[in-house]
Amino acid sequence: MDRTPFPDDLVAAQRDWIRTYEALAAPRPCDVTGLRRRLLRLSAQILTHPFWHVSGGRAADRVELHRVARACERTRSGTGGVTRVT
Repeated sequence: MDRTPFPDDLVAAQRDWIRTYEALAAPRPCDVTGLRRRLLRLSAQILTHPFWHVSGGRAADRVELHRVARACERTRSGTGGVTRVT
């Protein structure tokens, strides 16, 4: 994966957020309350990360973070950049 302007811990939190959101969106998820709490905690962690104070926290940067995290997930899962359409 190419280097990004985002700190590794911020990308990891966004990847975790994506996985948690997908688990919550699955049919009949287990531990809905726990997943919702985790999603809220990760959202706060991402939103209050020091990177946003330095970069100015533009919306385009947040979208780019999500794109980078998705790309990392595709690489990790071996789907080679193919996105599942729902």
